[in-house]
Amino acid sequence: MKILIIGGHGTIGAPVVRHFAQQHQVIIGGRTSGDIPVDLADSQSIETMFETTGLLDAILCIAGEAKWAPFKDLSEEDYYIGIRSKLMGQVNLVRIGQHYLHPGGSITLSTGILADDPVVQTASAAMVNGGIHSFVQAAALEMERGTRVNVVSLGLVEDAYDHYKDYFPGLNPISMHKAVNAYIRSVMGKNNGEIIRVYGYAGL
Repeated sequence: MKILIIGGHGTIGAPVVRHFAQQHQVIIGGRTSGDIPVDLADSQSIETMFETTGLLDAILCIAGEAKWAPFKDLSEEDYYIGIRSKLMGQVNLVRIGQHYLHPGGSITLSTGILADDPVVQTASAAMVNGGIHSFVQAAALEMERGTRVNVVSLGLVEDAYDHYKDYFPGLNPISMHKAVNAYIRSVMGKNNGEIIRVYGYAGL
Protein backbone atom coordinates (compact mmCIF):
# COMPACT_ATOMS: atom_id res chain seq x y z
CA MET A 1 0.00 0.00 0.00
CA LYS A 2 1.02 3.60 -0.59
CA ILE A 3 0.13 5.58 2.53
CA LEU A 4 0.32 9.31 3.20
CA ILE A 5 0.67 10.24 6.88
CA ILE A 6 0.41 13.92 7.74
CA GLY A 7 2.07 14.65 11.06
CA GLY A 8 4.26 11.56 10.85
CA HIS A 9 7.03 13.02 13.01
CA GLY A 10 4.78 13.86 15.98
CA THR A 11 4.32 12.09 19.31
CA ILE A 12 1.60 9.83 17.91
CA GLY A 13 2.50 10.04 14.24
CA ALA A 14 6.05 8.69 14.60
CA PRO A 15 5.07 5.26 16.01
CA VAL A 16 2.23 5.03 13.47
CA VAL A 17 4.76 5.62 10.70
CA ARG A 18 7.14 3.01 12.15
CA HIS A 19 4.38 0.41 12.08
CA PHE A 20 3.13 0.99 8.54
CA ALA A 21 6.61 1.50 7.09
CA GLN A 22 7.46 -2.11 7.91
CA GLN A 23 5.29 -3.41 5.07
CA HIS A 24 4.09 -0.39 3.10
CA GLN A 25 5.37 2.67 1.27
CA VAL A 26 4.88 5.63 3.62
CA ILE A 27 5.03 9.29 2.62
CA ILE A 28 5.17 11.85 5.43
CA GLY A 29 3.56 15.25 5.02
CA GLY A 30 4.22 18.07 7.45
CA ARG A 31 4.37 21.81 7.84
CA THR A 32 8.01 21.93 8.93
CA SER A 33 9.30 18.39 8.37
CA GLY A 34 8.59 15.31 6.29
CA ASP A 35 8.82 14.22 2.67
CA ILE A 36 6.27 16.72 1.35
CA PRO A 37 5.42 20.15 2.83
CA VAL A 38 1.79 20.92 3.60
CA ASP A 39 -0.05 23.62 5.49
CA LEU A 40 -3.40 22.26 6.64
CA ALA A 41 -4.79 25.78 6.93
CA ASP A 42 -4.25 26.33 3.19
CA SER A 43 -6.39 24.30 0.79
CA GLN A 44 -4.09 25.10 -2.14
CA SER A 45 -1.18 23.63 -0.17
CA ILE A 46 -3.22 20.47 0.35
CA GLU A 47 -4.04 20.29 -3.37
CA THR A 48 -0.37 20.72 -4.26
CA MET A 49 0.60 17.95 -1.84
CA PHE A 50 -1.78 15.49 -3.48
CA GLU A 51 -0.59 16.46 -6.95
CA THR A 52 2.89 15.51 -5.76
CA THR A 53 1.96 12.20 -4.13
CA GLY A 54 -0.22 10.93 -6.96
CA LEU A 55 -2.69 8.14 -6.27
CA LEU A 56 -2.72 6.66 -2.76
CA ASP A 57 -4.27 3.75 -0.90
CA ALA A 58 -4.67 5.48 2.46
CA ILE A 59 -4.47 8.97 3.92
CA LEU A 60 -3.91 9.54 7.65
CA CYS A 61 -3.93 12.91 9.35
CA ILE A 62 -2.36 13.08 12.80
CA ALA A 63 -1.91 16.84 12.82
CA GLY A 64 -3.76 20.12 13.24
CA GLU A 65 -3.71 22.79 15.91
CA ALA A 66 -6.25 24.59 18.09
CA LYS A 67 -5.86 27.26 20.74
CA TRP A 68 -5.94 26.32 24.44
CA ALA A 69 -6.78 29.30 26.65
CA PRO A 70 -9.33 30.38 29.30
CA PHE A 71 -12.74 30.91 27.71
CA LYS A 72 -12.84 34.55 28.85
CA ASP A 73 -9.59 35.23 26.98
CA LEU A 74 -10.41 33.55 23.66
CA SER A 75 -10.85 36.02 20.81
CA GLU A 76 -12.71 35.35 17.59
CA GLU A 77 -9.38 34.95 15.82
CA ASP A 78 -8.27 32.38 18.43
CA TYR A 79 -11.21 30.18 17.43
CA TYR A 80 -10.28 30.49 13.77
CA ILE A 81 -6.87 28.92 14.47
CA GLY A 82 -8.56 25.60 15.17
CA ILE A 83 -11.26 26.08 12.55
CA ARG A 84 -8.75 26.74 9.76
CA SER A 85 -6.18 24.14 10.80
CA LYS A 86 -7.64 21.14 12.58
CA LEU A 87 -11.25 21.38 11.39
CA MET A 88 -11.23 22.71 7.82
CA GLY A 89 -7.75 21.31 7.27
CA GLN A 90 -9.05 17.80 7.84
CA VAL A 91 -12.31 18.50 6.01
CA ASN A 92 -10.28 19.63 3.01
CA LEU A 93 -8.10 16.51 3.22
CA VAL A 94 -11.27 14.46 2.73
CA ARG A 95 -12.82 16.80 0.19
CA ILE A 96 -9.70 16.93 -1.98
CA GLY A 97 -8.02 13.67 -1.02
CA GLN A 98 -10.93 11.44 -2.06
CA HIS A 99 -9.97 12.14 -5.69
CA TYR A 100 -6.42 10.89 -5.10
CA LEU A 101 -7.35 7.49 -3.68
CA HIS A 102 -7.52 4.17 -5.46
CA PRO A 103 -10.99 2.57 -5.25
CA GLY A 104 -11.49 1.10 -1.79
CA GLY A 105 -9.02 3.49 -0.19
CA SER A 106 -9.38 5.03 3.26
CA ILE A 107 -9.01 8.36 5.01
CA THR A 108 -8.35 8.54 8.76
CA LEU A 109 -8.65 11.81 10.67
CA SER A 110 -7.68 12.54 14.28
CA THR A 111 -9.41 14.24 17.20
CA GLY A 112 -9.31 13.45 20.91
CA ILE A 113 -11.11 13.03 24.19
CA LEU A 114 -12.05 16.72 24.37
CA ALA A 115 -14.93 16.10 21.96
CA ASP A 116 -16.66 14.01 24.64
CA ASP A 117 -15.01 15.17 27.85
CA PRO A 118 -13.77 18.77 27.61
CA VAL A 119 -11.67 20.29 30.37
CA VAL A 120 -10.82 23.88 31.27
CA GLN A 121 -9.22 26.04 28.58
CA THR A 122 -10.48 23.82 25.75
CA ALA A 123 -13.62 25.57 24.48
CA SER A 124 -12.03 26.03 21.06
CA ALA A 125 -10.35 22.62 20.82
CA ALA A 126 -13.44 20.75 22.05
CA MET A 127 -15.62 22.57 19.51
CA VAL A 128 -13.30 21.61 16.66
CA ASN A 129 -13.05 17.95 17.73
CA GLY A 130 -16.82 17.61 18.03
CA GLY A 131 -17.28 19.16 14.60
CA ILE A 132 -14.92 16.64 13.04
CA HIS A 133 -16.86 13.76 14.60
CA SER A 134 -20.12 14.99 13.08
CA PHE A 135 -18.47 15.65 9.72
CA VAL A 136 -17.01 12.15 9.47
CA GLN A 137 -20.30 10.47 10.29
CA ALA A 138 -22.11 12.53 7.65
CA ALA A 139 -19.43 12.39 4.93
CA ALA A 140 -19.17 8.60 5.26
CA LEU A 141 -22.75 8.31 4.01
CA GLU A 142 -21.77 9.82 0.67
CA MET A 143 -18.28 8.51 -0.05
CA GLU A 144 -17.95 6.95 -3.49
CA ARG A 145 -15.86 4.16 -5.08
CA GLY A 146 -15.71 2.26 -1.80
CA THR A 147 -13.78 5.00 -0.02
CA ARG A 148 -13.97 4.85 3.77
CA VAL A 149 -13.50 7.72 6.22
CA ASN A 150 -13.04 7.32 9.98
CA VAL A 151 -11.67 9.35 12.87
CA VAL A 152 -9.42 8.19 15.69
CA SER A 153 -10.21 9.89 19.00
CA LEU A 154 -7.51 9.27 21.59
CA GLY A 155 -7.25 10.03 25.24
CA LEU A 156 -3.99 11.11 26.82
CA VAL A 157 -1.19 8.97 25.39
CA GLU A 158 1.60 7.86 27.68
CA ASP A 159 4.28 9.82 25.84
CA ALA A 160 2.40 13.08 26.55
CA TYR A 161 1.03 12.15 29.97
CA ASP A 162 3.39 14.18 32.16
CA HIS A 163 2.71 17.35 30.18
CA TYR A 164 -1.11 17.17 30.26
CA LYS A 165 -2.01 14.98 33.26
CA ASP A 166 -3.05 17.88 35.49
CA TYR A 167 -5.85 18.73 33.05
CA PHE A 168 -7.31 15.21 33.24
CA PRO A 169 -7.60 13.97 36.84
CA GLY A 170 -8.43 10.27 37.02
CA LEU A 171 -7.52 9.63 33.39
CA ASN A 172 -5.17 6.70 32.80
CA PRO A 173 -2.62 7.13 30.02
CA ILE A 174 -3.16 5.26 26.77
CA SER A 175 -0.24 3.07 25.71
CA MET A 176 1.35 3.97 22.41
CA HIS A 177 0.58 0.39 21.31
CA LYS A 178 -3.16 0.99 21.77
CA ALA A 179 -2.90 4.34 20.01
CA VAL A 180 -1.21 2.79 16.98
CA ASN A 181 -3.74 -0.05 16.92
CA ALA A 182 -6.58 2.46 16.54
CA TYR A 183 -5.04 3.71 13.30
CA ILE A 184 -4.39 0.14 12.12
CA ARG A 185 -8.07 -0.64 12.68
CA SER A 186 -9.15 2.33 10.58
CA VAL A 187 -6.76 1.65 7.69
CA MET A 188 -6.87 -2.14 7.54
CA GLY A 189 -10.46 -2.75 8.65
CA LYS A 190 -13.74 -2.32 6.81
CA ASN A 191 -15.35 0.22 9.12
CA ASN A 192 -16.70 3.48 7.71
CA GLY A 193 -17.97 6.59 9.46
CA GLU A 194 -16.69 5.33 12.80
CA ILE A 195 -15.35 7.36 15.71
CA ILE A 196 -12.68 5.05 17.10
CA ARG A 197 -12.48 6.09 20.74
CA VAL A 198 -9.54 5.04 22.92
CA TYR A 199 -9.67 6.97 26.16
CA GLY A 200 -8.61 5.75 29.59
CA TYR A 201 -11.43 6.26 32.03
CA ALA A 202 -13.07 3.12 33.41
CA GLY A 203 -15.43 1.81 30.76
CA LEU A 204 -14.08 4.05 27.99
